[in-house]
Amino acid sequence: QVQLVESGGGLVQAGDSLRLSCAASGRMYSMGFMGWFRQGPGKERDFVAAVEWNGGYTYYADSVKGRFTISRDAAKNAVYLQMNSLRPEDTAVYYCAVRTGGGTSYSVDNYPYWGQGTQVTVSS
Repeated sequence: QVQLVESGGGLVQAGDSLRLSCAASGRMYSMGFMGWFRQGPGKERDFVAAVEWNGGYTYYADSVKGRFTISRDAAKNAVYLQMNSLRPEDTAVYYCAVRTGGGTSYSVDNYPYWGQGTQVTVSS
């Protein structure tokens, strides 16, 4: 059973930065990707960024490309999301997720393990 715990959310102003953290515990029988999704009020849960656990390959949603950076620390079983130049439209609950498969995927359905989420609110 995999457990994920997010932290680092908060209330900031437009243009500010935040760094989200996700700590993973428990056994995974196949290594794949760790990623971040977000869900704003009344909206669907959308892909933000993902990192391949072994090789470090990353990919991003167009809306955050150039502003957000995902990274991982294998020794700590942790993944991070550095968010710069935050905008009000970035306001959402941010979720950490784990996928055991390979290849590029933007789908919520391909990530079976999820954290509880951390709130990010950006005011203008």
